[in-house]
Amino acid sequence: MKYLTGLDGGGTKTRCVITNFNFEPLYTCQGGASNFLIVGTEKVSEIILSLIIESIEALKISPEDVASILIGTTGAGRTSDAQKLRNDFLKYSESNGYSFNSFQVESDARIALEGAFSGGPGILLIAGTGSIAFAKDKSDIVHRVGGYGRLIGDEGSGNTIGRSGLNEVAKELDGRGSKTLMTQMLKDNFGIYDTQQLVTEVYRNNFDLASFAPKVFEAAKKGDLPALKILEHESDELISHLKAISKKLVDEKIKLCLVGGTIAADNFYSSLLKEKIKQQMPNVTVTPAEYPPEIGAVIMAKTFVEKNSE
Repeated sequence: MKYLTGLDGGGTKTRCVITNFNFEPLYTCQGGASNFLIVGTEKVSEIILSLIIESIEALKISPEDVASILIGTTGAGRTSDAQKLRNDFLKYSESNGYSFNSFQVESDARIALEGAFSGGPGILLIAGTGSIAFAKDKSDIVHRVGGYGRLIGDEGSGNTIGRSGLNEVAKELDGRGSKTLMTQMLKDNFGIYDTQQLVTEVYRNNFDLASFAPKVFEAAKKGDLPALKILEHESDELISHLKAISKKLVDEKIKLCLVGGTIAADNFYSSLLKEKIKQQMPNVTVTPAEYPPEIGAVIMAKTFVEKNSE
C-alpha cells in the first residue's frame, strides 16, 4: 500500500497529515513555524523531516512506502524560493539518512485552493493581513489577482483597513477630519492619546496596522461614518478582485471560499462583503472549504505522482 503526505506550513506552526490514495487521514501531527524566508531553510528542513519521520514511524511504514510528499508553505510564492527549499530539504534529509520518492514545494495559498474545492474549480479570496485572489478553472489552469503587498497592494486587507482607520484618527487629532469613534478606541485599547504617540508607535515601534482593523469594524457597526466609508471602499476593492478573476473562469456558476481573519470570521466587514457578492455576483456561491490546506497538499501530491507515471 502506498501513502501520501501533505504539509501546511505557516508562520507559527506546520501541520502534517499522511493519507491513503483516497485522502483518508491516517495520522496527523504538527510542529514549529516553516516560513523559511524568516527562520531559514535548514531549520524548516529539520521541522519537515521530524514530522515526516513521526508519521511513518507511527504507521510503522518505511519512507519508500510514501509515494509523494508536498508542502505548501509561507514564502514559497516565487518558484526560485520554492526550489531552494526543495533542494535544501533533499540535501538535509539525505545527510540524515532519509531518501524519499518525491518531495515538492508549493505556496500555502496554492494548497488552500486545492483543499477548498477538492482539487476542482473555484475561487479562493484571501484577506487577512494582506489580500490576494486565486482561482482554478475547469482546465486546471490557476489564475491570480492582487497580492502585490503592503506598499502597492493588499486592498481590502486588515493591513489596509487598519492603516486607513489610523489615518482618520490622525485627521481628527489634527482638526482636519471628522469626529470618529476610532480615536477613543485607539486611546482605550492601545494607549495612544496624541499625534506624537501615534507617530512614534507607527514609525519607531512598528505598530501592527492590521491589529487596528477590528476596531474599524466595531466603529462601523456602531454607525461611525468614517469607519463605514473605509469598509465600503475596501469591500468594493475585494469585489473588484472577484469580478476580475471570475472573468478568467468563464463559468456560469462559481464556488467561492473566503479565507483570512478579516473576511472568514463573523464580523461587520465580512457580512458587508457577502451582501455585496450576493447582490452584484449572483452566479457566485460562498461555500466553506471542503478540505483543510494540508489535504490540499495531499491532493497535489497525488496529482504529481499521476502526472509523472504517465
